[in-house]
Amino acid sequence: MGAEHTIDMLREPTRELRRATPEVWQAFGRLHDAALLPGALGAGTKELIALAIAVVKGCDGCIAHHAKAAAAHGVTRSEVAEAVGVALLMDGGPASTNGPRALAAFDEFRAHVPVEASDGG
Repeated sequence: MGAEHTIDMLREPTRELRRATPEVWQAFGRLHDAALLPGALGAGTKELIALAIAVVKGCDGCIAHHAKAAAAHGVTRSEVAEAVGVALLMDGGPASTNGPRALAAFDEFRAHVPVEASDGG
């Protein structure tokens, strides 16, 4: 079971919840988009931060989504590994099990991104 499977498993339950609470999900979507817009930090760097937080929170769905987005933004495997290292520093033991999942999820999605798309954070 890989990260893509996690995303697939969450797709329909998430749609159902969005239909049940559309205003909440619309607001969350706006917050998500605003927080990840490139600014002083690039989109790839912001995805690394989100991925590290997902590791600390132990959220498999978040790990999958932010690993996929990091790969799409050209983040490198080394950058992911270092971000996971910071998560390990801040969270200790739990990050030692969630961190490898984040790196594996990134590897899964990065394999589908053309090499020329890699521009780092």
